[in-house]
Amino acid sequence: MALFSSYSASYSIRCSSNRDNHDQNKQKLTNLRIISTSSRSSNKADILNQTAGVANTFNSITSIPENGYIPKEEVRQNIPTRKQLVDPHRQGLISQGGVGYRQTVVIRSYEVGPDKTATLESILNLLQETALNHVWMSGLLSNGFGATHGMVRNNLIWVVSRMQVQVDHYPIWGEVMEIDTWVGASGKNGMRRDWLIQSQATGHVFARATSTWVMMNQQTRRLSKMPEEVRDEISPWFIENQAITEDSPEKIIKLDSKARYMNSNLKPKRSDLDMNQHVNNVKYVRWMLETIPDEILGSRQLSSIILEYRRECRSSDIVQSLCHPDEDGILKDGLKQNNDISLLNGFSLASEILEGGGLLGSYEKAPLRYTHLLQTQGERGSEEIVRGRTTWKRKMSSTMPFST
Repeated sequence: MALFSSYSASYSIRCSSNRDNHDQNKQKLTNLRIISTSSRSSNKADILNQTAGVANTFNSITSIPENGYIPKEEVRQNIPTRKQLVDPHRQGLISQGGVGYRQTVVIRSYEVGPDKTATLESILNLLQETALNHVWMSGLLSNGFGATHGMVRNNLIWVVSRMQVQVDHYPIWGEVMEIDTWVGASGKNGMRRDWLIQSQATGHVFARATSTWVMMNQQTRRLSKMPEEVRDEISPWFIENQAITEDSPEKIIKLDSKARYMNSNLKPKRSDLDMNQHVNNVKYVRWMLETIPDEILGSRQLSSIILEYRRECRSSDIVQSLCHPDEDGILKDGLKQNNDISLLNGFSLASEILEGGGLLGSYEKAPLRYTHLLQTQGERGSEEIVRGRTTWKRKMSSTMPFST
């Protein structure tokens, strides 16, 4: 029988406001004490392991000024001021030789759709969350939405210019996943961020993603070159590994009023804004997918999405979403619509016929592709917000794509 010794630990932080100065935005830390007792002295190592997270929490708080007061927001956020290796609260850790980040997540009930699989929006939110947690763990995060200390000093913020997500399988409700993310250089003034989502139980890859980020001045809303002090901050974290390799990215055409599907007069809600005061890019995807025909959404699932961002969307903008199928919805390099039916990209027409599916069965399994455009609409004309392309494959009959 295994023996477990018990110990008790108590941690208390008492904060009192500075009533004399009538400053409601600051608090004074007093009576900070950590007390731990153990029933067995031989378990000191266990106690240290259990309390390490708490001790690191206190140590990572921004150093307290001489007057003993620190902003209330910093006490609550507790942003690390130096590199952290493990974050027990977020189940995250630094990986890939000390420059990558891995987080374990569980698909929650509110992150799945009617088929009990995670929605694309949920996956995109997880990508954003793990990216920010990576910066959090690095010790570079300042008081901004992923901005470093050097960026804040130069009044700069990150904006995404391009993003691509490939989904092989959608995780189901309750599934435990591991999300790896890392960064690399993209030209002289950009940064690339990649992700890999895998099953913790089997290691099977659910999805992979890559993105390109540039800097924008928060006041002028214009793109900016990367200052040397920012480059010095982030370049030690760069690695060359890529989740998705694109030798020559295919250009996405601009749609016009001839697009087959259109939703107009879309208005951002206050809840759609992020900390940088513009519409979050996940909202763009929702607007795009709402133009896909219901029969496609019912029989197909999105396997790939590419987004090319042109400008930010503000709360006052009125948005129009355009969508048009490529070659009547059939992927050009999957199955051509002329007399010559080609066999490309691993799409096995012959095997379908031999298995009894026939030409119709092959047609139904061909991937479909749609081109998208979000643009502002109004009296002053339209401005592009984001171009997109989505690829759709036939839904699998089972929600369990592989056995554990």
